[in-house]
Amino acid sequence: MFRKIKRHLRLGKQQINIDTIYTGIDEPLPKNIEKVKKRLDEIFSGCDDFIQRQMVCGEDECIRILVSYIDGLVDKNILNRDIIRPVIDYLSSKQAHDEPKLVYQRIKECVVSSSDFEEIQSMQQAVYKIVSGDAVLFVDGVKDALAVNVKTMQGRQIDEPDTEISIRGPREGFVENLATNMMLIRKRIKSPNLKFEIIQLGVQTKTDVCICYIKGIANEEIVKEVRKRLKKIKTDAILDTGYIEQYITDNRLTLFPIVGNTEKCDKLVAKLLEGRVAILCDGTPYIITVPYIFIESIQTSDDYYDHAFFASFMRLLRSFALIISNLLPAMYVALVSFHHTVIPIKLMITLAASRQGIPFSPFVEAVLMITAFELLREAGVRMPRTIGQALSIVGAIVLGEASVAAGIASNLMVIVVAITAICSFVVPPLIRATMLLRFAFLVAANFLGFLGISFVAVAVFIHLCRLRSFGIPYMAPFSPLTASDIKDSLGVVPIWAMLTRPKILFPENTKDTVGIKRQEVDEISED
Repeated sequence: MFRKIKRHLRLGKQQINIDTIYTGIDEPLPKNIEKVKKRLDEIFSGCDDFIQRQMVCGEDECIRILVSYIDGLVDKNILNRDIIRPVIDYLSSKQAHDEPKLVYQRIKECVVSSSDFEEIQSMQQAVYKIVSGDAVLFVDGVKDALAVNVKTMQGRQIDEPDTEISIRGPREGFVENLATNMMLIRKRIKSPNLKFEIIQLGVQTKTDVCICYIKGIANEEIVKEVRKRLKKIKTDAILDTGYIEQYITDNRLTLFPIVGNTEKCDKLVAKLLEGRVAILCDGTPYIITVPYIFIESIQTSDDYYDHAFFASFMRLLRSFALIISNLLPAMYVALVSFHHTVIPIKLMITLAASRQGIPFSPFVEAVLMITAFELLREAGVRMPRTIGQALSIVGAIVLGEASVAAGIASNLMVIVVAITAICSFVVPPLIRATMLLRFAFLVAANFLGFLGISFVAVAVFIHLCRLRSFGIPYMAPFSPLTASDIKDSLGVVPIWAMLTRPKILFPENTKDTVGIKRQEVDEISED
């Protein structure tokens, strides 16, 4: 199957240049305004929202100006205030010139009142600016044009993200507008070293994708690799960073997330200050970060805002919950099916009494209950918010009680599945991976007991140690062991004790440079 995919990708490279589909060739702008209008009408044929406004003035109608834009993408009040009205006033004044080049120069320098405009020289640039929400102004007899930013403000307001809830800290989350997201980052990092590089991806969508990093802190090799992988993406559409994530990931077949994502501004800024690279995409509030290591899955923003002892305890609790969510159903099946002797006699009597009359084996019972829970969880996510919450809570209670009353599942199995479900929600980034690994451990436990669980656990651990995220070991700082990075792993030291950034993100020859140093702390003298 994968050979067929690769062969298809090779054939795709032999096709025509995808950037010229809607403009034919990257042709220069015609000097004659009638040719410009005709060419744009051909390109936008069938687009009823495409508007062209022509203005004619001067003796013998010698001055002709064309303004082209997409209705709905532009703010008409700004368009009339900054372009149409100033141009009409200039053309009707005595200061207007008859020479096209002088008219164009005058409009560019002091007639158009907008400060955000750009000169363009090709039809492809003009089309891109029009579909992006700019108004393009053409002057008859001039080969250049002006693209003026008159975009209307679209999208929702800045609000707290629903997917990442913080007890303490900033409440601002990213939105679907790229410029707004860049502003939120710039507001927190007031440094010229914060760099934004925008490229367009997608043949049809021409989506703005932004590479964000802090020069002097981010590893330049990782930044170059990000650029390289993004430029290799050739597809019709990029609608979300999830598309990009699947293209740039190091291992496309792993269950574990190798690329991080977040909606929280403070979380992203913290990752940038550690030396990571962020990728923003217009039209989505999710921003991905690379490199991403396994330990980030149990880290939260609250860990750095609270006392270090409490944060370390909560991280250990999350790690314990992650292990329980993967192994608890499998351990129950292994104990009941293979290892009766390790169960205390009183617990064994209770277990036997609870399983009396159950027609299914422990394995089938566990699979049925876990599958039912996953269906409930998926239904709660997909249903409208108010209905989904009620469905998840009431459905779980009714299903558990009905299963026990009908003799389909035992009381202990319902408790095991409930604890597993609760623990799986403690580490949201790994919820999809644990969902599938849970079934793998169950199958192994059904055939080999604890030995099968051990085999699967070793295989998963070997797989994790082999993974890389943009060349960085996924299990860092444990494999390979980086002693200085242990300070922010399963436990966390106070913020004043984090003197260095993660060394694993930097190559060997830069570990002693200023870029890895985070802060200097003077000892407080006690009088």
